[in-house]
This record gives sequence, C-alpha cells and structure tokens, in this order.
Amino acid sequence: MQKVDVIILGAGAAGLMCALEAGRRGRRVVLLDHAERIGKKILISGGGRCNFTNIHCRPENFLSQNPHFAKSALARFTPADIVAMVEKHGIRYHEKTLGQLFCDRSALDIVTMLERECADAGVRVIAGTRILSVVRDGHFRIETPGTLYEAEAVVVATGGLSIPKMGATGFGYHLAEQFGLRIVECRPGLVPLVFRPDDQEQWCDLAGISTEVVAQARRKEGRGSFREKMLITHRGLSGPAILQASSYWKPGDPVVVDLAPDQNVMAALLNHNARRDPSTAVLALRAVLPIRMAERWVAINQPKDWTNASIAAMERKLHSWQMTPAGTEGYAKAEVTAGGVDTAELDAKTMQSRKVPGLYFIGEVVDVTGWLGGYNFQWAWASGASAGRAV
Repeated sequence: MQKVDVIILGAGAAGLMCALEAGRRGRRVVLLDHAERIGKKILISGGGRCNFTNIHCRPENFLSQNPHFAKSALARFTPADIVAMVEKHGIRYHEKTLGQLFCDRSALDIVTMLERECADAGVRVIAGTRILSVVRDGHFRIETPGTLYEAEAVVVATGGLSIPKMGATGFGYHLAEQFGLRIVECRPGLVPLVFRPDDQEQWCDLAGISTEVVAQARRKEGRGSFREKMLITHRGLSGPAILQASSYWKPGDPVVVDLAPDQNVMAALLNHNARRDPSTAVLALRAVLPIRMAERWVAINQPKDWTNASIAAMERKLHSWQMTPAGTEGYAKAEVTAGGVDTAELDAKTMQSRKVPGLYFIGEVVDVTGWLGGYNFQWAWASGASAGRAV
C-alpha cells in the first residue's frame, strides 16, 4: 500500500490543474489516468490548437441547474490567470473571434506546460492504469491492478460521456452515485442536430453550405440564442450557432433560425416598379444567403401570389425558420456532456462533496457546461484550481 495525501482520477485539463495547485502546497499528489497519454482531449481541442480560454468568460456563459454555482470558482481563477501561465511558458497565442484564445502552434504546448508545472510541484503522474475500486474507511483506498493507494482526499476529474472513441466513460457518475450523490440527467451538449426525414429531403443535398444566422432553442427557461455560423450537413445542422443552441435544446422542442439577422431582405420587392417573382426574390436573398440556399429557400417558400401581404409573410418566415429536430448526433459528436454531478451536492468554493468529506468533483463531470469557445476549458482550470487549493 502506498500512502499519499491526494489521489486525482483523470489527467485532463481539470485534473492536471488540480494536481499542480495541490502539489505547490506541498501535498503528496498522485494523478491517475486510464489512457496511455495524458491530456488526450486537450490535444484534439480547437482543431489541434487548443482554445484554452475565452477573455469574455462570465458565469452567464454556463448552463447548470444552479446558475450561481460556478461564480466562486470562476472569480478565483480567471482567464488572466491561465494566460499568465501560458505566457510564463513562452507559449505564443492569438485571439480569434468572440474572445477565443488559441495556441499559435499546437495544443501540445498546453499539455507540455501542465506536465512541467506538475513535475515542478512534485506530482506523480501515472498513465495507462485502471481504477478497480474506490472505498472509504476513515481514509480512501483506491485499488489499481498494480497498487493499492491510501489517501486523505480523492478528486474525481474523469470527464463526461462525450467522444467515447477518446476513452470517455461514465466512471465519474458511477462513483458519485456509489457515494450517494445525485446526478442531473446527462445529455450531449455542443452537438450537431439531426433533421427529420422531410427536412433532410428538402435541405441535406446542400451539405457543406454555411451562413451566418441567429439560432435559438426555443425554451421558456434559460438563454439559448446565438449569432454565429450555421452549417448544413448530410444529416441536419451544425456550425457554431447550432452547437451553441443544442446545449439548450430538449427533445420535442423546436429550433428557430433567423436566416437574415438585422436585414429586411424582401423590401426590394415592395417597390412600386419591382418585379415580383421567384428570380427577383432569389436575387434579393443572395445578399444574405449562398446562392444555392437562396434558390432552395425561395422554391420551398414562394407564395401562390405576390401580394404585399404574401411578401411580408415570406420576410417573417426568413427570420423564423422553424424545425423540430429528430435528435442529435449523440455523444460521438458532442464536444461536452451537459448535466452531471448535482451542484447542490458540492461546496462551490472547494468542489468538495457536502456528504463525503475528502471527496471532490471537478470539470466536466459536474453539472456545469460552458458555451463553445474556450469556456469549458476555463471551467476546468477554475474548478481544478479551487479543489487543488483546498485538498
């Protein structure tokens, strides 16, 4: 048996941050991961360049049954803190749209940075090991195939169910339930939506076409309206606007898309001398939509007559294209898992279980889900730092 102070399960963004913070405090830390390579999800993020934070990060950018829960952690480890660490290691980065910060070179720079910080803090990192059991009898005992560990604290940073091909499992949720913690129902978040058959027939041959829209998951509670790009796929809709709205979507809800934000496209057809026919409508629409999409939209929505009222109705439809998805592309294509360990079970300052002293949950396994664009990484850093400073 090896006796340590802290065992951290999961060497992703949250687990690595927690480990280095705890190690800096002189704690004896062992970080375990079932994958052969730590930080695997970091390495594929942001197209391989890791969108490691967002400079506009606020609590309002996160979904949770308790919208206030994330405030404490986010205030105590801010985007400026992770930027300072990145700059300390000489990693060059740039801002893309909407406050998103990416590495200039590679996501490997972020993983290497975290590995070096953990090494400097005396953290022992063990990859490629399975957790056979976690029990508590005064101390925690964590059994792996080769070693039995005894620890004062266990931090669960095992992530969610998204991208199972990267090794994602429900281990963290099962462990929470083992110790009596409640789980908010999990679902794929930041995920492409799948059309119903009739919508697929009308639109999916236009796969690859992209346009700026405002997409909204029409739900009474919460937010869910995003102005970004939408992409038509072979099965439905994707692109940043749709991925964002998907986190707010529930089965049976419609999704509403404004195809011409802030534009009055059909106004040209209302001029006294204007022609009123499909070709003129397509010409007007080409100012805001790719030509093939403009042609398809007019073919589907053109009126029988071209009165002022029918043209006004076309304009309204353009700003409220409504469809009810058949579903999502599931965890295989989801960037995150929404839901997770109920925040009512955790202390917002430390991430410690209220029921089980010494047991902590951080990162994606918790019912805190960020928007697309670096927010989920910021939650990982912030929740990891909060637990690392407390264990």
